[in-house]
Amino acid sequence: MQHAAVPFWRDVRVIAIISQILFILILILAAAFFYNNLTSAMRQRGLAAGYDYLEREAAFEIGESLIEYKPTDTYGRAFAVGLLNTLLVSVVGIVLSTILGVITGVARLSSNWLANNLAAWYIEVIRNTPLLVQLIFIYFGVFVKFPPVRESIELPGSIYASQRGIYLPKPLPTDTFQFWLAFIAAAVVIAIIAWVMLTRHPRMRYSFTPHLSVLAALIIFPLIGWFAAGASPLNLELPERGRFNFSGGIALSPEFGALVFGLVIYTAAFIAEVVRGGIQAVSKGQIEAARAVGLGEGQTLSLVVFPQAMRVIIPPLTSQYLNLAKNSSLAVAIGYPDLFSVNQTIANQTGQPVPAILLVMGTYLAMSLFTSLLMNLYNRRVQILER
Repeated sequence: MQHAAVPFWRDVRVIAIISQILFILILILAAAFFYNNLTSAMRQRGLAAGYDYLEREAAFEIGESLIEYKPTDTYGRAFAVGLLNTLLVSVVGIVLSTILGVITGVARLSSNWLANNLAAWYIEVIRNTPLLVQLIFIYFGVFVKFPPVRESIELPGSIYASQRGIYLPKPLPTDTFQFWLAFIAAAVVIAIIAWVMLTRHPRMRYSFTPHLSVLAALIIFPLIGWFAAGASPLNLELPERGRFNFSGGIALSPEFGALVFGLVIYTAAFIAEVVRGGIQAVSKGQIEAARAVGLGEGQTLSLVVFPQAMRVIIPPLTSQYLNLAKNSSLAVAIGYPDLFSVNQTIANQTGQPVPAILLVMGTYLAMSLFTSLLMNLYNRRVQILER
């Protein structure tokens, strides 16, 4: 018996191809409509397109800059200053929020009543209040309320906190710094080799804890180099309190401090829940087996629980890192010159808001994609390979 051929208008493969072609055509038509609408509106208002303005003189001050900047520089350099400020806040925020989030997540599962409840209250309060409100409170309620310079708060280690900001000792390299730097480079190479060897060989992995071995290499070799150098490779430039301001040292503005503090406190609350969920996803049988073979609580956590929990933690942790970088744009509310704030000034002065906002959107997109790429590479490294 011979079956009749299915007509092409009922063929599932043909219908799928035609549907995709129609969807792409609709997408192109929609994009063309919005582009035409945008260019027409810009022409009617006399707005120019393009990025020629980046080569013109900026003529405005920026309060904080990681690179040398003056008002006679171009808008392109001003944009770079804002970008570097955002990257600094993002990197510092990611590192500190990860540390605080892991500690809080572990404390949330602690059998200690005080630690458990303090972690729970912190997480619930921070997660259920808007970040913008927290930033305003931290800036105007804490950092702006610091005492004036003459009555500044002196902390251990020659650290001062005042209305002018936070001042820290600044390390300055001496003649023996290059010699010490060679030991630091050797420590990094040895730590990488130790990590690869200890993680690839199960017998060595359980004889020598990889994390502690790497940490020991990163501490011991620089210490040997420090004493072998003879003279100190670094001198500390301590901040000196003047009548109206400090001189020397590292100065962190109140805006920078409030932004980093707010982002760390806010993001760490979400990371704590991610860590708690990852730890609870590990089978109790794994923990009981680790204890049965004589591993201590620290070894059980670092060798059994965390390596398995990381496979659950990494994807949502990536989302939190992306959120932190994007939330840094709220710096405009407290006056910190981040990427969005500087770009807003550029857009107002040049009268080209559309190219400016497209540029800042593309920059945030590139930052997010790069962060996702790094985290996906790490995620692939810690996942279980299945055949």
